Amino acid sequence: MFKYTVCFVKRKDRILMLNREKAPIMGVWNGVGGKVEENESPDQGALREVFEETGIKVETFFSKGTVTWEDHNGELDGIYVYLYEVDEHFTYETPLKTREGILEWKSIDWILHPKNLGIAEMVAQYLSVLLTEKGIHSFTYKGGHIIIS
Repeated sequence: MFKYTVCFVKRKDRILMLNREKAPIMGVWNGVGGKVEENESPDQGALREVFEETGIKVETFFSKGTVTWEDHNGELDGIYVYLYEVDEHFTYETPLKTREGILEWKSIDWILHPKNLGIAEMVAQYLSVLLTEKGIHSFTYKGGHIIIS
């Protein structure tokens, strides 16, 4: 079991992104998320993290998966990734400063643009799959690229 989740909340053609104020990936746009607590499943941790960081209560995921990689010691590490969808009429005003950073709705085109250097390194590579293919996915990060298994 991995320790962390990253969650993307989608509304129409936009995703709620967090520009992190703290390490890791300080100053970079990413989904919300955090540590899975003891006696908590990754799904429960993801739901809790979305609520804690945004105040948004999501029900079920649209798509999810794991991203794995080898750490500096050659051991397997990873993170659970989730995509939730809220109603197109859902209102959530941004930008919004939080203790984690700044939340803002970003267009999917902006997030996935190949010249966008402000997005967390792996996000653009796996998010497009989460957006187009419902279900559970397994991604491996190796040599700077995501491999879909």
